Amino acid sequence: MTVHVLDESPTTDASFGTVPDDRTLEQRLASGFILVDKPAGPTSHQLAAWARDLLGLERLGHGGTLDPFATGVLPLMTGRCMKITNKILKHQKTYIAVFRFRTMPDIEELQATMATMTGRIYNVPPEVSAVKVQVRTRTIHAFELLDTDGHDAVARITCEAGTYIRTMARDMGLLLNTPVSLKELRRETSGMFDLDHCITMDQLADAVWLWKECGQADALNAIIHPIEKLLVDVPRCTVKDSAVAALSYGAPLLRPGLVSIPAGLKKGTELLVTSLKEEAVGFVKLKTDSDDIPSMESGELARPSMVLMDTEVYPRRWTTSS
Repeated sequence: MTVHVLDESPTTDASFGTVPDDRTLEQRLASGFILVDKPAGPTSHQLAAWARDLLGLERLGHGGTLDPFATGVLPLMTGRCMKITNKILKHQKTYIAVFRFRTMPDIEELQATMATMTGRIYNVPPEVSAVKVQVRTRTIHAFELLDTDGHDAVARITCEAGTYIRTMARDMGLLLNTPVSLKELRRETSGMFDLDHCITMDQLADAVWLWKECGQADALNAIIHPIEKLLVDVPRCTVKDSAVAALSYGAPLLRPGLVSIPAGLKKGTELLVTSLKEEAVGFVKLKTDSDDIPSMESGELARPSMVLMDTEVYPRRWTTSS
């Protein structure tokens, strides 16, 4: 990606802000996330509530609902990280599903049917879902048969966020003229994260015990990741310390405060703003094409659409008239 660099030698004050990986446990609890391997049984909401009570937090939510019987990757967001839940929900997902057939089709017919269910398909939420039941479409990137055993078939599905695998089972049954049910479901990946990145709830409980009872925070600090790791694939611009302070108060981004920005972005594009320490400051919407910015010497470039940085992190560099 081509980037417009507008300041070749910017500096940042080490007295303010923190490189994300160097944050304290308290700072991570105020704006971080945990990757849990959800067990079968509890709802995603119940799991989030247990983690919230375990950590003693006021705010903790989950990013991507899994049915009670389903297992796998479930991000839990703490504090200000909950602001970006809707952005996390848009991540591509991968599932391993076990489908049960009343009458098992032959392998060739089953694979051919799965092939017809890739690409852009209709995916109407089941009546038991947490969203409004309406006709909508989702993209299925891959629908691969892995194994069969009796009346069961194991498949891997790579799909757009918000895809209902239970609906795919029903539709597959209609195409094959035999009832198909979803017997098991495991989410392998959510965005860039997979099961290797996840911990169990028991491991979280152990880490909390070490922190609260033994004063050892290292294990919990390793489990709670800074918010920036959820945003590594988001287009971003970098700003000076003075602009960080202004943006945290909701002020617009002005030309003198910008350090660098990707080329080719159009007016109205939303992008992440980061500090020189790579901290997430918030999201802004461009008021001009990014390719026009290098020729500007002053003026308003973008307005905040979401603020993630606390106002106390960087000092104000401006004064208000009385």
